[in-house]
Amino acid sequence: MKKIDYYIIKKFLGTFFLSISLIIIIVIIFDISENIEDLINFKATLYRIIFDYYLNFIPYFVNLFSPLFTFIAVIYFTSKMASQTEIIAILGSGISFRRMLRPFMITALFLTLLSFYLSNFLIPHTNKNLVDFRTEFLKNRFQNNNRNIHMQIAPGAFVYVESFNVEDNRGSRFTMERYNNGVLYYKMAANNIIWDSLKEKWTINNYSIHLINGLTEKLITGNKMDTSINMTTDDFYRKSDDLDLMNFSQLHRFIKSEKLKGSDKIKYYEVEQHKRIASPFSTFILTIIGVSVSSRKLRGGIGVHIAYGLALTFIYILFSRITETFATYGNLSPVVAVWIPNVLFMGIALYLLKIAPK
Repeated sequence: MKKIDYYIIKKFLGTFFLSISLIIIIVIIFDISENIEDLINFKATLYRIIFDYYLNFIPYFVNLFSPLFTFIAVIYFTSKMASQTEIIAILGSGISFRRMLRPFMITALFLTLLSFYLSNFLIPHTNKNLVDFRTEFLKNRFQNNNRNIHMQIAPGAFVYVESFNVEDNRGSRFTMERYNNGVLYYKMAANNIIWDSLKEKWTINNYSIHLINGLTEKLITGNKMDTSINMTTDDFYRKSDDLDLMNFSQLHRFIKSEKLKGSDKIKYYEVEQHKRIASPFSTFILTIIGVSVSSRKLRGGIGVHIAYGLALTFIYILFSRITETFATYGNLSPVVAVWIPNVLFMGIALYLLKIAPK
C-alpha cells in the first residue's frame, strides 16, 4: 500500500459516506413528516422513535442506496481528480492505470462485503425491531390470504380451505387428501377447523374421513377431533415483510418449505434469494464503470461524467427490473434473471476499462 492508495481509499469512502448520509437525512425528514401524526396519536416516545425505529431504519436504506452512491462517489471524486490533472500526474509518474485501479477495487470489495453482510445478516435482525415498531405505532403488517387456499403440507398430502379468519384462527370447509403414487387413499372433510393455541393443535368439527383401499372404502364421522396437521396459522396469513426478516439461511429453508407446499410465489422468493448475492456484486461493476468513465478530462467537467454515469446506472436498474419481472411472471430462470444484468454490464465495464486513457 502506497500513499496514493490511502489517498484514493480515503477519498472514495469519504465521498460515499458523506453522500449516503445526506440522502438518509432527507429520507428521515420525509418519513417524519409522513408519520408524525401517527407517532403522536399512538404516543410513541422519543427514545423508541430514535432507537427502535430510525436506528433500525438506517441500515436498510444504506444497503438500498449503496450501489448507486458507490457509483456517484466514484464518478464525483475521480472526475475531480481528472479535472485537477491528478490522474495525469499519477500516470505520468510511472504508475499504470491498472495499478491505480487497485485502491478502487479494495474499497469496492469492502463495500461489497458490507452490503452482503447488511442484506443477509444485519438487516433481517434490525427489521424485526422496525416491524414491531410499525405494527405498534404505524400500520398493520399482515396480509391475509383468506380465500380458496390450496397448499401441499407434506409429500402426497394436500389441504384446501375455502376461507380463513385470522381474527379467531378459524377456517371453514376444510379438506385434506393424501395420495400414494398418485392414488387417493385418505380424504378428510370438515365444516371448520380451529387452531388451539394452548394445545398447539387443530380442532376439527363435524368431520368425515374416507379411507380408500382399492375398491373398498371405509367412512368415519364425528363431531369434534383434535389432530396434529403439518401447518400453522402462519400458512394462512403472511406477514407483508417476512422475507425482510429472514437471513440467508432462513430464506433458503423457507423456500424449501414453500416448494413442498406448492406455493405459486416460489420464483419471487428465489429472485429475492439470488438478489442478495448479485446486488452486492454490482458494486464492483459500477466502480469499474465509474473509474473508466470519469478518469478522462472532458470539457463539460464533472457534470458530464455524472450524466453519463447516471444514464448507465438507470439503464442497469431498468434492465434488472425487466429481467426480474420475466423471472417472476414468466419462464426465465431466477438465477439467470438476477445475474444477466451483472454479466452484461461487466462486459460493458471491461470494454470501458479497455478504452480508458492509460
